Amino acid sequence: MKTVIQRVVSASVLVEGAVVGGIGRGITVFLGVERGDDESKADWLAQKIVNLRIFPDDDGKMNLSVVESGGSLLIVSQFTLAGNCAKGKRPSFDSAARPDEARRVYEYFVEAVKQLGVTVATGIFQADMRVALVNDGPVTFILER
Repeated sequence: MKTVIQRVVSASVLVEGAVVGGIGRGITVFLGVERGDDESKADWLAQKIVNLRIFPDDDGKMNLSVVESGGSLLIVSQFTLAGNCAKGKRPSFDSAARPDEARRVYEYFVEAVKQLGVTVATGIFQADMRVALVNDGPVTFILER
């Protein structure tokens, strides 16, 4: 499982011109599910992201988690994170999970984050989405499990 996470001031997802999910201050999570990814990987990533201390405390140090800062998560499935661009000019998606399996793990991840007490908004799995966000910092991390 691969994720790109960004600390944001705000973020939203549009599908067919309509906002389907949005948050204020928090974290945008782009999640790519690969073959062999399972619930244990999703649980690990959910715990890691929710508890990662990437928000500033009163002294301006990255010392608070999204929960401690009162933020939310916007979780967006992103198939292209499984893309391998090492050879040729077209990405290979051989390592990507099949859509039915990817949906199952993605939905499990969303529920795992909710169970940790975080407000969650999402995009729509397999939809053509437009994601708008204001990166705060900028603060961006890549997490894999």
